[in-house]
Amino acid sequence: MTLFLSCRPWLAVLALLCSAFVVAAASDTPLADRGIGITASYTGEAAGNLDGGASTGGAYAGQVFFGGDLDFNKLAGWRGAALHLGFASRHGNNLAATRIGNSTSIQEIYGAQNTRLANLTLEQQLFNNRLFLEAGRTVANIHFLGSELCNYFQTNSACGNPTFVFQTSGFTYWPVSSWGGHARWWFTPRIYVHVGAYEVNPDHAANSDHGFDWSLGNATGVVLPYTFGYKTTAATDRLPRSYEIGGWYDTSDYTDPLRDASGIPAVTSGQAYAPRSGRSGFFARFEQQVTRPDASERGLIVFGAALAGTSGELVEDRFFELGFVQKGTFAGRNRDTLGYVITLQHYSDIEVENLQLARAAAGGSAAIPHQQILMELSYGIQVTPALRIQPNLHYIIDPDSRSAPSRTQNLPNAFAVGLRFDLQLSPTLQAGAEHLFRR
Repeated sequence: MTLFLSCRPWLAVLALLCSAFVVAAASDTPLADRGIGITASYTGEAAGNLDGGASTGGAYAGQVFFGGDLDFNKLAGWRGAALHLGFASRHGNNLAATRIGNSTSIQEIYGAQNTRLANLTLEQQLFNNRLFLEAGRTVANIHFLGSELCNYFQTNSACGNPTFVFQTSGFTYWPVSSWGGHARWWFTPRIYVHVGAYEVNPDHAANSDHGFDWSLGNATGVVLPYTFGYKTTAATDRLPRSYEIGGWYDTSDYTDPLRDASGIPAVTSGQAYAPRSGRSGFFARFEQQVTRPDASERGLIVFGAALAGTSGELVEDRFFELGFVQKGTFAGRNRDTLGYVITLQHYSDIEVENLQLARAAAGGSAAIPHQQILMELSYGIQVTPALRIQPNLHYIIDPDSRSAPSRTQNLPNAFAVGLRFDLQLSPTLQAGAEHLFRR
């Protein structure tokens, strides 16, 4: 009975999807024109540490994604409404944990290693598409602080979002879904305000979670991101750009990075780190295309971001990011890309003090660095319309010891190589579905 009750929402969703396919099957019109879209892909990220860090060696992580979209305007005349569904299945290992020894991965596809519901949302656009609403089972980081440019990198320090926001808040991340929603209002075709609210529930991050538990019983709070932005596109601007300022407030529970409940460093007292709640942060970021030789997407794009904590007891107090992506490289390689990004994570005084005390307790004395710098240089090769391969190089300066506080010495700078590949399966599946429903 419990299993049946937990599956009832899914039965409703599956019934809705099946009904949509039945409606589409009654016509010779292509599924996409009838309002049904199918999305599927595979992303793999291999990485190997060649020098420095904790040890040399390799690791591989990957993700299978499957999703669908229903355009209710086309299906049922419900103007401005759509349903979005996505599942993710992740596998593999994390080179940062197994070889480099730091806490920031260079495989952004790693995390939440199982098969789960990642997104199930209802979208509604109103007032001639000036107001965009979306809510359901979802994550904050596909709506806020994300960028299309992350498709051209592998490091998790910058992609899918600046890692600072996850280190200093309960910002929810793909594919760990919970209840949430966001709203965007366009004051003009270029200027907007964007706000959201997302349940924070650490239980959902466990590898055993499947995304089907929709209860609020173990939620610890909510994270509330907000943004004020200016954005143009290739259709409205010769040099498309995006500028945003914003921040977040997180009401969820967390533990003090240094002190116990009595205010004494927990490493010294041997007591548990004190429970806390309430953290906030601020960000500013930009993307600016600076060259565009023709009407295509070719050209050089520069981007950057700065993030800082504004309240709470934080492990990091500021973060900086700067990089570029060149779309279209050599003659005849209009869809290839060249990208570079550098990020700086600056650790707070209380985090460094905690790590220093833990090191001293283990018999070490070397000073803990206050920052970690990660760099990536990537070249993307569009082999076919469906297959993209991206070899990349990484250099990590001052790998942090947050994942191993008792380490007695600092790790040497690490040099690693990576290989990302993306395989788009959507056209094949869409064609297969067309064939199935036309038989």
